[in-house]
Amino acid sequence: MAIADGAVTGVERPISGVLTGRLSALMFLQFFVWGAWQVTLGLVMQTVGIGNLIGNAFSMGPIASIAGSFLLGMVATRYLSPKMLMVILHLVGGVILFVLPSLITPENGATFVWLLLGYMILYMPTVGLANTIALKSFGERVDNFPFVRAFGTLGWIVAGLIIGWLGLSASPQIFTVAAVVSIALGLYSFTLPNVAPDAPRDESIVRQVFCVEAFGLMRQRSFLVFIACATLISIPLAMYYAYASPYVGAAGIENVSGTLAIGQMSELGFMFAMPLLYRRFGVKPLLLVGMAAWALRYALFAIGDGGSGLWAVYLGVALHGVCYDFFFVAGAIYTGTIATPKGVNAQAQGMLTLFTYGVGMLLGSQIGALLYAQLPEAPTIADWQHMWWYPAAAAAVIALLFQLTFRDTSKAEAAA
Repeated sequence: MAIADGAVTGVERPISGVLTGRLSALMFLQFFVWGAWQVTLGLVMQTVGIGNLIGNAFSMGPIASIAGSFLLGMVATRYLSPKMLMVILHLVGGVILFVLPSLITPENGATFVWLLLGYMILYMPTVGLANTIALKSFGERVDNFPFVRAFGTLGWIVAGLIIGWLGLSASPQIFTVAAVVSIALGLYSFTLPNVAPDAPRDESIVRQVFCVEAFGLMRQRSFLVFIACATLISIPLAMYYAYASPYVGAAGIENVSGTLAIGQMSELGFMFAMPLLYRRFGVKPLLLVGMAAWALRYALFAIGDGGSGLWAVYLGVALHGVCYDFFFVAGAIYTGTIATPKGVNAQAQGMLTLFTYGVGMLLGSQIGALLYAQLPEAPTIADWQHMWWYPAAAAAVIALLFQLTFRDTSKAEAAA
């Protein structure tokens, strides 16, 4: 793999500790920005009297994943390097974040939601871009990626701890904290490895805008199966983010936030173990275990209660590391393996974000809302248990379909 225009590929030289540290800092800051406001936004909106707009606000991320992937597909493909896109998007996004606190009022609530959408259109593509920079920098040593990605989870956790320590959990100033770090990340991005922009074979601007080369990867059967299952498994993921906290509260657990943090700690632990697991087992077993873990988690939620079944609630939360890391982190590595030889890594990572955080989570939000609407106004633990059987059964079916239809042919496909 040649180095183009001074770009770093990471193949021709050993992976240094300095490079690993630089990419770890990238991931830490990337997810710190998101975690600073995402976790307590609902509480903030309810506190200031615009709780009726919470559903709209939390739909902005999935919509932005779809819109941002298309609108930024062209520049991510050809005209700007990934690191320069990171610079521009985080600096402009930081300015928007500084404006948002002044709009979280009953009079400006609708404007706030629309501006949040604008910000998320800028932010969501940076998730895929950060993955692209790390994966291209590591070159063939993609097994180093999970270690670096673990610092993203650590950044999310630290952001929440700092927001709580500052007493800002219910304050619009959560966006100010995120803005400061976003500006810092934009400036830090100037120092990132100068990985080359994608160089797809097609020159048509229209085809570049719509990421046709990346979508063309789905002509490969295994990648098509992966994308389809990734989209479907993102539906129960959205339901977990939206409804885990009220369920845990209904189970009689007072420290809801602390209990859910068990899941993030689990995610962090498994993330550090991913390089070893990836080298030992390969991609399909990890993807399959991750999908099966979703079915097991929801089955545990369906039997968990505030009495003798409380263990099931805690175990279900703790499975988050397996659910997320084994599928989404391994999936990002698999996507890079397929896309890099075709010169469309950034496009493909953006496409993966589109289908998971975009289409899948948007469907999950809507389906979850329909299921939640069937519950009583003050649902009991028994009501919640009944609801969780639906995503448990769905995840089990998806895992079975994946086992029967997916065959890892990434090495052959990458060489094609």
